[in-house]
Amino acid sequence: MNRFGQGGYSGYLRLISYVIDLSIINSLAVLIFFKNVDPFLFVPIALISWVILSLFSKFYEVYRFTREITIVSLIFRQMTLFGMLTLSFSGFNHDLGIHPYTIFKYVLTAFIFISFFKFSLYYLLQRYRAIFGGNYRITVILGRNKQTIALENFFNKNPEYGYKHKKTFNLKDKTSFNLEECFQFILKEKIDEIYCSISELSNSQMDMVINFADNNLKILKFLPDNKDIYSKKLKYEYYDYIPILSLRNIPLEDSVNQFFKRAFDILFSSFVIIFLLSWLTPIVAILIKLESKGPVFFKQSRNGFNYKEFDCYKFRSMTPNEDAHLYQATRDDQRVTKIGKFIRKTSIDELPQFYNVLFGDMSVVGPRPHMVSHTNMYAKRIDKFMVRHFVKPGITGLAQISGFRGEVETDKDIIGRVKYDIFYIENWSLLLDLKIITKTFINTVKGEEKAY
Repeated sequence: MNRFGQGGYSGYLRLISYVIDLSIINSLAVLIFFKNVDPFLFVPIALISWVILSLFSKFYEVYRFTREITIVSLIFRQMTLFGMLTLSFSGFNHDLGIHPYTIFKYVLTAFIFISFFKFSLYYLLQRYRAIFGGNYRITVILGRNKQTIALENFFNKNPEYGYKHKKTFNLKDKTSFNLEECFQFILKEKIDEIYCSISELSNSQMDMVINFADNNLKILKFLPDNKDIYSKKLKYEYYDYIPILSLRNIPLEDSVNQFFKRAFDILFSSFVIIFLLSWLTPIVAILIKLESKGPVFFKQSRNGFNYKEFDCYKFRSMTPNEDAHLYQATRDDQRVTKIGKFIRKTSIDELPQFYNVLFGDMSVVGPRPHMVSHTNMYAKRIDKFMVRHFVKPGITGLAQISGFRGEVETDKDIIGRVKYDIFYIENWSLLLDLKIITKTFINTVKGEEKAY
């Protein structure tokens, strides 16, 4: 999942690439090669087809450590698929009289321009990182051996890849190495990625490193060897010719899954806003205003994806009070109004969050966001609580339909919530989202004990 900022991969590069590539294929088609084709017929088909093909061919899955030969294979794969699709278009519309040789020239010309742009962007980014030091990740390595020295040399000798290596810790030196001091160094130096030699970490040390990375939103990767490692879903990547293992494989880091998740969010939230909120909002607003003075909507800062704060919207269900941003509603809470009790019981108060979904701060399904004060508190007390911020928060989630909705009365409640949230993050699918939405609707109709 791409992250913004100094250490992240620019979230705009992929969008820029899409816009330029689509401009190339459509302008060449309409202005030069297929002048007799109705642009209102060709352009939408080409646009949709290109996006779908690129998602499945992973045409835009180019990262700082991607090799040139990999980019060439991606270009060839996309060119072949798009060429076949263009031939199919001419076959279905044979009355247009498009000759196969014209299609061949069109596809070849388009991909010469696209290849030029793709490699230009790739090398410009490398020069930008090497000369200006931008778009970089700060790294440390745990363990000093032949493999980690090779990785350290890769970081130091290839600034164009955008890695700034801070330190390699020698685990064999038992007198000077202390894992807790290592963690303090990582926090102090604002390290983005931790690389570990599996052969030099004991199981207990590996547990400690994994827990630390999860609780502090640090990316953790391993250098594999012949030692047995945890039976988790591991993902291989290559930095030059150095194999790297990623411990946590998050399905929503895949661009295809991101596309379908976001498309579903936009369609579902738009449907709710147009066909439900458009007429329900004035009614709820009148009822809220008739009972108590104050705004119709309640705005609260919460932590979302990558720990970023955003304003979460709800229909106001309480009398205006200074404690609203500090304390959750409890059973028989005197702050809750009469209409507030009804809209909370029926979850109507949560409906304005579909605007948050449409704006991109939230998803329909995901870990429920907490108040900032609660997030800070739970991050210190609850192990792996911060893992929840690897994806966008949701209006509903797996934890909510599994009995962990509403007020957190004991640590057992938040521990259970985190357990289900992590399961959701590591096992996401569109079918799981649909199942959660269906179960949420059923629970809302039946009524829930903790909906107060």
